[in-house]
Amino acid sequence: MAEPISISYAGFNRPWAAWIAHQLELLGHPTAMLRWSPAPGRPLADELAGLLAAPDRILLLLDDWFFGLGPRDEDEWNDALRTVIPQHGHRFAAASVATGMPVAAAALAPVDLRDLGTVEARRRVLTRLGIDPDAPVRPDREPERAPRFPNDPPVVFNTPRRNYRFTGRDDILEQLHGTLSSGAAGQGARIALSGISGVGKSQIAIEYTHRFGNDYDVVWFVNANYRMTAREQLADLSVRLNLPVGSNIGERVRRVRDALRTGRPYRRWLLVFDSADEMELLDDLIPEGAGHVLITTRTRDWAVSGGAQEIEVPHFTREESVAFARRRAPRLSEAEADGLAEAVQDLPLVLSQTAAWLDSSTMAPAEYIELLRDKEPGKVGISIGSDYPMGFLTSWSITLNGMREKAPAAAAMLNLLAFFSPDTIPVSRIVERSDQLPRYLAELAGDPISWHSALRRLSESTAVTIDYLTDPSPETEVEKVQMHRLYHRFLRSDLPEDEREAMSATACRILAAADPRRPTDTREWGRYAELLPHLEPAGALESADPAVQELVLHCIDYLLQRGEYRAALKMCELTLAPWSIRLEPTHRSMITLVHRHAEALRNLGRYRESEAAGRRLVDVLTPVRDEEDPDLLQARNGLSGALLGLGEYEAARVAFDDVRQKYADLLGTDHPRTMSLRSNLAFSLALLGRYQDALEIHRGVLVERERRLRTRHHQTMASGTRYAWMLRLLGRYEEAHSRQQRNAALHRQVMGEHNPQTLRAEHNLALCLRRLGRLTEAETLMESVVERFTQVQGPRHPETLMVEADYATFLREHRDLRRARELAASVNRRYEAMLGEQHPFTAGTLGNVGLALWPTGDWQEASEIAELALTRMTAAVGPTHPWTLGCALNAAAARNRMDSPDHAEELSRQTLGTIREVLGDKHPMALSAMMALVDDLRSLRRSQEAKKVEREAIQILSDTLGADHPHTLASRRRERPYWDFEPQPT
Repeated sequence: MAEPISISYAGFNRPWAAWIAHQLELLGHPTAMLRWSPAPGRPLADELAGLLAAPDRILLLLDDWFFGLGPRDEDEWNDALRTVIPQHGHRFAAASVATGMPVAAAALAPVDLRDLGTVEARRRVLTRLGIDPDAPVRPDREPERAPRFPNDPPVVFNTPRRNYRFTGRDDILEQLHGTLSSGAAGQGARIALSGISGVGKSQIAIEYTHRFGNDYDVVWFVNANYRMTAREQLADLSVRLNLPVGSNIGERVRRVRDALRTGRPYRRWLLVFDSADEMELLDDLIPEGAGHVLITTRTRDWAVSGGAQEIEVPHFTREESVAFARRRAPRLSEAEADGLAEAVQDLPLVLSQTAAWLDSSTMAPAEYIELLRDKEPGKVGISIGSDYPMGFLTSWSITLNGMREKAPAAAAMLNLLAFFSPDTIPVSRIVERSDQLPRYLAELAGDPISWHSALRRLSESTAVTIDYLTDPSPETEVEKVQMHRLYHRFLRSDLPEDEREAMSATACRILAAADPRRPTDTREWGRYAELLPHLEPAGALESADPAVQELVLHCIDYLLQRGEYRAALKMCELTLAPWSIRLEPTHRSMITLVHRHAEALRNLGRYRESEAAGRRLVDVLTPVRDEEDPDLLQARNGLSGALLGLGEYEAARVAFDDVRQKYADLLGTDHPRTMSLRSNLAFSLALLGRYQDALEIHRGVLVERERRLRTRHHQTMASGTRYAWMLRLLGRYEEAHSRQQRNAALHRQVMGEHNPQTLRAEHNLALCLRRLGRLTEAETLMESVVERFTQVQGPRHPETLMVEADYATFLREHRDLRRARELAASVNRRYEAMLGEQHPFTAGTLGNVGLALWPTGDWQEASEIAELALTRMTAAVGPTHPWTLGCALNAAAARNRMDSPDHAEELSRQTLGTIREVLGDKHPMALSAMMALVDDLRSLRRSQEAKKVEREAIQILSDTLGADHPHTLASRRRERPYWDFEPQPT
């Protein structure tokens, strides 16, 4: 058997140890990995000699970290090496990636592996161990899981720079690696690192990406504290994966998730979602697949309901604290480091800051530690939980006071930075808008050398980190500035009220000056995504500055336009409280905010809440405004939209028509607001079943918008979808498809694949394809639309239910009966929970559940459901609505199958007459009713009458839809027609 070899390494360079072990194992040498971690206070010679307990030869992997742990100085290392190596030199060999070594390390004759390629590095290691590099190599059973050569980084590697002062946490890192790697090949894993702020979760995640990054082809770090930022950063991965995508974020996110799920182009990937504290806003971004997901969070939500295994991160152990403090402040003795660790209760963030201060201060460590133990933390507006040391406020106050005395400009800059998002502080934007800064900060921003010097000072002595595009110098560009959130809170609370207000106003002015003022322009969406995370920390939501209030409203408009309804609602709710105190209910900004709040609620399907908000606004404005007042008209328009969602279609139509007429009198018939009301009126007419009237209005609006706004404007594209939708409902399938195909392509190009407006367009295109019998194309597109709507809107959103209802029908038609029945029943339950059993959408989808029972032969239950759906739909929308007539077609079919052909014939004949009056003789539903009547007449043995009606129906079908259309062919086969309910956009 080949000689076993143990490899002793410091955790920092584990990739080298893993690669060397793999090379040895391919040659048949068993290996053991021994992590080098000398215990504080124990003689280094004893620790080194302790390696001899391994029964085999020992390869020391030497690097700067190996010699730096402890910390141990060079003299102690020389003494230890001279004591141990001469006696046991035959047991030791060494390989080095160190930049410097103790003199006595020469006795190990280490081979230098720095800056080498794979072949030469392998040759040197094996030769040093006395192994023939040309010896036969065993076949690698899993080459795709083999460690990558350390000098060859992952194909895609995007993670924060490594913290070279990182200390300890080896057990957690090994637990992380073991848990993530324990699954079978092809199975992914999720792990949530949970713990209080400041305990080091992010630092552990960063170190993991560096220490174990060579296990992966793709390593990608996402700042997940804010949803929009997380989406942007996840979308950026599409470029690095060379995916064929455009500039739209939603499309890029979907392509990234698909690529990770399928493992193309890479199966071995690691994604880190840092500061993911709001699971409900981020869960749809977490990819599935064979790779690994690492989440850092202050909550346990991911472990409880997010499908992630939890590893709780504790404070440092005392040994880790002492080692870290002495590395950060070498002048500390072991006893002083222990005292400091005790004073800050081993909390890593506070220990880092206190040790950094001691490293740059002349104060005696004992004196400083005494201050931390005894001094009151001061009356600052920050709550201190039991998990935090009482002295951490004192330590930071000492640091800040020293900075204010010695570097007031840097202290002032720090105060300003605390009023931006701590995760992505926009220092470049601050410099660009230096005209908005106080004079002393403007002068600092105007001098690049002083500006960069101040930033470096902050990074050295506070919880601010800076990433440069190159090595830091006055000429280099700052890529990213971050501040720990706990420190961020402390700074804001530590400021006097007047200074806090001044800094907030400055930050708000900088943000307002960057407002593009075009939230509906897709070309400006990147700018709004950049500004959004800073609104709340800057105090923009409480600002009395009209320009800042306008920025807030623009950001809400941007979120609504992008379909980020949950984020829009959250911002509305955060803003409503301070504005309600500061502004009158009739203030223009307040009116707009309330209107946007109601709109966000409506778009999320929370129609009752939207109606209540809209009605309150109308009640506030009605006594103090004229009937033609634009604000009142806008409020009535919003309220009518909520009524549509609630199924109160006629009330909405009357209100829309009245507001439309007033807008026309006030602004003219071709004004954009009037056109919007005309479109809303058409919506209500369509929901009332007046498809021809709706078609004519949509056509007029489309023509006018094409003329005034051009074809690529989002309102023009929306009108195109609505017009094609009406064409389809009127049975003009070819024309509907032709228009919708072009419209959907334009939507994808301009707005991206994940925008709700694009999804509506593609949904209608799928329905057009289905009506034309192009079923394979229809299925592929419909399945994609369902998946994206669920991802974007969530499983309970009205539009998700709308497309799922249609998909269930498609599945039923293609004999996937189990899935069809389950999905139809699920959609119906969710509609009933959201809207109540009397709502027409609930009645219609109940009828779809009955249809799903037809192929199973359960006619008794199917018949009962069909009759109940007809009763409820009649009560909801009246006896002549197309939806009621469709339910009647299904009820007549059920009566026929239940051996009541006379009752079926009576209902079919009555339904046919009403359909002809409402939709016309040649509408597809009228022809379906004719064929249903034919079936009933045959059941009654009235064959001659049946043949006459049948010939007429098939002739009209051939003339209108074509002889080879699926409806025509089904009629020739004498298949009983049915009607499936399609929920409509509201």
